[in-house]
Formats: sequence, structure tokens, C-alpha cells
Amino acid sequence: MPFILVFGGLATILSIYIAIKAAQSEERLFSLAMLALFAGLLFESFIISSNWKVIIATFIGAYIFSLFAFLPGRNEVSYIFEKHLTIWPYFLIGAYAFITTILHEEKIIPKLTEGISLLLSISFIYWVLDYGTSLFENRFIATLVGIGFMLSLYAIFHGLSYIPLTRTSRLVLSIWSTLITFAFAIDHAFRVLKNPEIEKTPFFSEGIYISIQYFLLGVSAVYIIQNYLMLAIFIPSKNGQYFKDLKDGLNQHIKRFSQAQIKISHALLCIGYALIIYGTNHHFKLLPRHTMIWFVVISFPLIFNGLSSVIQRLFRPKQSGL
Repeated sequence: MPFILVFGGLATILSIYIAIKAAQSEERLFSLAMLALFAGLLFESFIISSNWKVIIATFIGAYIFSLFAFLPGRNEVSYIFEKHLTIWPYFLIGAYAFITTILHEEKIIPKLTEGISLLLSISFIYWVLDYGTSLFENRFIATLVGIGFMLSLYAIFHGLSYIPLTRTSRLVLSIWSTLITFAFAIDHAFRVLKNPEIEKTPFFSEGIYISIQYFLLGVSAVYIIQNYLMLAIFIPSKNGQYFKDLKDGLNQHIKRFSQAQIKISHALLCIGYALIIYGTNHHFKLLPRHTMIWFVVISFPLIFNGLSSVIQRLFRPKQSGL
């Protein structure tokens, strides 16, 4: 209890000092882009937990943890408070996203299916083709792209056949789907961060468009962290039990991939939808590549499930009054 009181007192004093320094500084502590990013993160955390008490407690924990941003660095010769003040909001948002991910891990980890891995694989092929030959200039990256193509064909082959999903195939498809999603998310994040500052955009519509991108990036932040954690099992740790942790992580990948198989007709519908949208966008450049990929990945399941529900209602036999 004394430790909590002392730490709380120090946090309060530091918070007051931060507020005073932020008011005196000519630099903005929170830009509009940062606010849009945090708004998206806050929105998604409410969708996940639906409990304001948990959200408030998470924010308090993230705020306290973010205060470590003001500690001097190991190689920092002269301590400049203003420099720490500028990076503090990033610590706050990162801490909030990480804590939310840890608290709601079971809700965040999505259940994967053959359909999802098929759609992601087609999106990967479009991503590579639309990127152009620049990806193949580096031999290492070209090798990774080649492996990605083979895994994409493996996922497409499973989607277009009724070969049983073994533990090995589910493991491969789960890891591959996680890799694609993480790569798409990182590419999307880098391109969103390259946008001009919202405050300096000449048109209001452009500012709204950039704000939406930051908002969506905030929405996907917890899933970016979760996908990283799903891939981090392959990185050896100094103090951990690597082989035990690896085994647990591989089992988690296998369990989250459904054994249910999709119909070949549904797989062909998925491929046709993706090819039409991606082909049109590649030719007419309607939306940026990273934006169109997320549009297709999100829209197809919604459209397909909506149409399936309507068809079932239309053709469901009427029940008798008996």
C-alpha cells in the first residue's frame, strides 16, 4: 500500500508537470492524426470488451506505464524533457493497445477457415503483382515472395478440393494466414504514416480521408500486435522454455484453424469476386493497393454471409400452424 501511494503521488506530480510543459511548448502534444488513431483503438477496445470499467482501468494502466517514456535513455548524455514529451503519446497508445491485446487474447484471436486463407492468398498474389518488379530487385525478398507464391497455391489448392485438413495442413495454413495478415497490416501502417499532416491538408475532404485511414489503423492495432505475438513463438527467448513455448504456440495455431471445409462453388465465387475487384482496381487505380485489399478481405465475408442469409429465408420451407 505505501508503494502504491508513493507511486501514485509521483505519477500525479509528473502528470501536472507534463500538462504545464505541454501548455508552454509550441509543438502539439497530440496531432489530429494521433487523436484519430487513438479514437479507432478506443472504439475497437469497446467493441471487444463492451465494458467501460475495463476500458477505463486499461487506460489508467496504460497511462501509468507510459510515464516510463520520461526515464533517461541508456546512452542519453544530456536529458531534454521536451524530446521525451514528444514520444510520450506513442508510448501511451502502444501501451493501451498491448494491454488490450493481453486482456482479451481469446476474443482477438480469430477463427481461421479455408475460405479466409484462400481470400488472403489471392490478395497476396494481387499485392505482389500490383507492387511490380521492384519486389524482385532484392534476392532475399524475391526468395520470400517465391515461398509466398507456393504457400498461396497450397491454400488455393485446399480451397478448391476436398482433401481433409490434417493437423499439418491446418498448421501451415494458420501460420501462412498470420504472416499475410501481418505483412498487409505493416504495409498499410507505413503507407498511412506517410500521409501529410491532417492540419496541413488544403482540402477538408482530404483531411477526412486521412483521418479515416488513421482511425482504421487504430482499429487494427490490437490485431497487428496479436498477429505479431502469434509469430513471435518462433523467436527464441533468453530465459524462456523455447521448445515448450513453441509446442504450445503451434497447438494454438492448429486449434484456431477450423476443420470444416468450404464448398468448391463458394471458393470459385470468392476467387471470382477478388479477381474482378482487384483487376478493376489495378487497371483504373480507384483506391490505393493496401486500402483495396482490406476492402476485399472485409467486404466479401459480409456480402457472402448476407446473401446466404437472404437465400435461406427465401427458400426456407414454411412451418405449418400445427
